[in-house]
Amino acid sequence: MTAIKTKSRIELMRALANAGVEKMRKHPSDEEHRLQVACVRWFRLQYPELAHALFAVPNGGRRDATTGSKLKAEGALAGVSDLILLKSNDKYGALLIEMKTVKGRQSDSQKYWEQKITKSGEYRYVVCRTFDEFKDEVSCYLSTSLLTNKKKRWDAKER
Repeated sequence: MTAIKTKSRIELMRALANAGVEKMRKHPSDEEHRLQVACVRWFRLQYPELAHALFAVPNGGRRDATTGSKLKAEGALAGVSDLILLKSNDKYGALLIEMKTVKGRQSDSQKYWEQKITKSGEYRYVVCRTFDEFKDEVSCYLSTSLLTNKKKRWDAKER
């Protein structure tokens, strides 16, 4: 009986302490981080000659106002994709990759940036939610590029 009274007293104290306080956003898990790390590691092992061409854009995360102002002044843009593969292929100048969990959704600024950057058709933008999606997108994108390079080398040999 005493345990029940103690528990209800604690619940009452919590309720009073939280009264009028906005519900805090749940802390995000590191699932997206772990997914991105696995994808980058795979890429660097699979394509060591292109390891320098895939890089992260550290736009996310919490920052104080001063740091945020400095980054904005230096050219940081809201919504930029998480990863950029700076390698052209037959159709595109670069592959822009937004990493999301299965339940994750693009923010309004990410949708806006995607719409603006892909408007001319110069860049390929993808949202990858799994390791396999990342591998498939990158492999397909680079196979177009690699086939073109092989054809160029073959044509050069024929001359």
